[in-house]
Amino acid sequence: MTATSDVPAAADRRGDPTPAAVTDLAGSGVVPAGSDPAAGRDTVQSLARGLAVIRAFDADHAELTLSEVARRAGITRAAAGRFLRTLEELGYVRGRDRLFALTPRVLELGFSYLSALSIPEIVQPHLERLSRDVDESVSAAVLDGAEIVYIARVPTRRIMSVRITIGTRFPAFATSMGRVLLAGMPDAARDALLAASALPALTDRTVTSAGALRDELARVREQGWALVDGELEPGLRSVAVPLHDRRGDVVAAVNVSTSATRDSIDHVVAEYLPPLQRTAAAIDAELRLV
Repeated sequence: MTATSDVPAAADRRGDPTPAAVTDLAGSGVVPAGSDPAAGRDTVQSLARGLAVIRAFDADHAELTLSEVARRAGITRAAAGRFLRTLEELGYVRGRDRLFALTPRVLELGFSYLSALSIPEIVQPHLERLSRDVDESVSAAVLDGAEIVYIARVPTRRIMSVRITIGTRFPAFATSMGRVLLAGMPDAARDALLAASALPALTDRTVTSAGALRDELARVREQGWALVDGELEPGLRSVAVPLHDRRGDVVAAVNVSTSATRDSIDHVVAEYLPPLQRTAAAIDAELRLV
C-alpha cells in the first residue's frame, strides 16, 4: 500500500508565491503571469481576475502590498489597484499603510455553499469525539476536481509545515482522503481526471506513476480505506475512509493524521483505523437521513 508525503513549506509573505499544492477555499494560489483565467468564450474576464485578486490572499499571505497582489494574481499593478479599490468599497478588502487584507465579509462568498452542504454540520461533532478518542488530528474533505478541500477539522497539534484550515486544498492523488474519494469515483470519470492531472513528486515517496496509482486506488476501493505515508509531507502519516450518501455514493472522506515519529504504520492501522471506521459508519447513518 502506498502513502502520502510532502508539500514544501509555504513561502514567506515577501518571498515566492505559495506552492500550488496548498490553496484556500476559493482555490487560492498563483495564477501564472500572462495566463488568462477567462480563456473560454463565455467567461467574463474581469470577474475571473477579480476572483484571482481575492485568491491572492491566504493564511500565509494575510496582508499584501499592491505589487504582491498583482504578482500573485498574475495581473498588472493598475488592474490590481482597480480591483482592490472596488473590493474595498464593497467591504471585502481593507487597506492600511500600503497593505491590503481581506475582511470577514468574504465569508459570505462561501456561506451559500456551506449552508447548503449538510456534511460539515453532521461531521463536526463526530470528528470531535474521534479526536478525543485517538488524541490525534482528524479531518473531513470533499473532492473538487483533482484536489481535496477540507470542510471540517479538529486539530490536536501541528503536524505539517503548513497550517490546515477549512478550505485548505491538497492534490488528491497524494493524500489518504483524496485516494478514497478517487477510488469511489466511476472508473471512466476517475481515469479521465487522472489523465488530465499532473502527478508531481511532492516528496521522494510520492507515487507519480499513473499505473501504480491506479493499482493503489483499486486496493483502496477493495479494502475500503487508504493509508498514506510521507507522500504529501515527510513524516506525515494518515489513514482515511469514505463517507456515503443514501444512494451509497462516496461524497466525502474522513481521516486521522499523525507523525511517523509517534506512530508506526502498524499502530495507525490497529489503533486508529477501527475507531475511524466506526465514526464513518455513524456519519453514514446520519447522511442517509438527509
